[in-house]
Amino acid sequence: MVSFSLDNKIALITGASYGIGFAIAKGFAQAGAKIVFNDLNQDLVNKGIESYKQLGIDAVGYVCDVTVEEQVKEMVSKIEKEIGDINILVNNAGIIKRIPMTEMMSEDFRKVIDVDLTAPFIVSKIVIPSMIRNGGGKIINICSMMSELGRETVSAYAAAKGGLKMLTRNIASEYGEYNIQCNGIGPGYIATPQTAPLRTEGHPFNSFIISKTPAARWGTPDDLIGPAVFLASSASDFVNGHVLYVDGGILAYIGKQPK
Repeated sequence: MVSFSLDNKIALITGASYGIGFAIAKGFAQAGAKIVFNDLNQDLVNKGIESYKQLGIDAVGYVCDVTVEEQVKEMVSKIEKEIGDINILVNNAGIIKRIPMTEMMSEDFRKVIDVDLTAPFIVSKIVIPSMIRNGGGKIINICSMMSELGRETVSAYAAAKGGLKMLTRNIASEYGEYNIQCNGIGPGYIATPQTAPLRTEGHPFNSFIISKTPAARWGTPDDLIGPAVFLASSASDFVNGHVLYVDGGILAYIGKQPK
């Protein structure tokens, strides 16, 4: 029988105080997992814990910069001692800097690469040994449509998310024999507080996204819960190195013909 249960599993979701990571963590908790998350400072961690409490979720938060290997080692060690070994890892923490390429400083480019690509490498490499010892595990990388497409002002983000797609495939290739499945989720355009200014009626970008999406709407963070639970559960034990695009059909669609 196919099981989507996450009972007795410990899930680390990076940067999950709010937004997409929070929604995925909420879905994991509903499926039975123990939720652990991190953020950059104690205020964000406290806000995240309070948000989880309001939903009846007993999440545990840690302050950690996932771009700093020593901090990640310390966090994972604490999780293993205080809660247990991590069975599910979601590399969710990320940033974007929308700057035309010729105007972007190299340090800004490196910062995006560091958070969106190097950090998933660091956290994964530190978690994988315990997954091997325990006979398997699940790693989910939050990729993007920019893992496949380019558009103006997001050169660093597209480079990082394209790299994350290939890191996903390589982890699957290198550690699949240990019953570790590493897959990605590629969200489409999601309705979050950050995109609220773009989603006002009459805004050209809002009209553009709706016209390019067969579903004719923006996605919601909750649209990602089902795919994430699937990839975290035993239902996906023979799915490895795949990026599941949750985009309302954008990548399959050339767009409407102008009238």
